Amino acid sequence: MGRFLRSQTQGILALDFFTADLLNGTKVYVLAVIEHGNGRVRVLGATQHPVQSWVVQQGRNLIMDLGDAGARAKFVLHDRDASFTQAFDALFQAAGIRVIRSAAQVPRMNSIMERWIGSCRRELLDRTLIWNLRHVMMLLREYEDFYNSHRPHRALDQAAPLRPLPDRVTDLEHFRVRRHDRVGGVIHEYRQVA
Repeated sequence: MGRFLRSQTQGILALDFFTADLLNGTKVYVLAVIEHGNGRVRVLGATQHPVQSWVVQQGRNLIMDLGDAGARAKFVLHDRDASFTQAFDALFQAAGIRVIRSAAQVPRMNSIMERWIGSCRRELLDRTLIWNLRHVMMLLREYEDFYNSHRPHRALDQAAPLRPLPDRVTDLEHFRVRRHDRVGGVIHEYRQVA
């Protein structure tokens, strides 16, 4: 059963908006997507006014990016935000991607995206003073790169979405670190070998 569910995640994209506060008190709306299969995040864009034309354009850009990367999406999951209009959904349906809207006031239906937004807030947005729209996009692009290329993920066996783990090594000799047990093995000292 677990293998079946894992195989189905390869084609699921989850989209959501979240906000970032600027120093002048205005809000910026950020649209991001996460691929369930590999955990890769894409920050699609940020705007102070998420009008239909802007949101549809971000959807077009996403579909083109997925095509360029050779990724094939089967489902797009998003909430019932008014910014996700019929025109937005029609864009994905025309590309052969089924649109799934989460139930009203049920954030757990999009829990993977909600968890990423929480990580982005805790690790970046809550710790940074943001000057303007350009600054927030610069920060989010840097965080996106960190998240996709470096940050270890428990669900990926401590790999990052765009950086797989090296093959498991059984011989630790090449790491050139020695362990010395003290107090009958209760305390371990580690020393780098010169």
